[in-house]
Amino acid sequence: MNTERWVRVVAGLFVLASVVLGAPASPIFVSEWFLAFTLFVGFNLLQSGFTCFCPLDRILLKFGVPGSGACGR
Repeated sequence: MNTERWVRVVAGLFVLASVVLGAPASPIFVSEWFLAFTLFVGFNLLQSGFTCFCPLDRILLKFGVPGSGACGR
């Protein structure tokens, strides 16, 4: 898997986990403040779409995960 797919997988897992922990109707509800993490992940995905800067992408590249070729890499 390349970095783009890993970013999508990790972002999806983070969003699902934060919604499950932040939604009052969830059986494992902790606090509504977990929904702020969902907002952070969504904002990061949005800005990376415009700027081609994603911190997780950079970290994955340093660990040797093959790049996606997107954004001129």
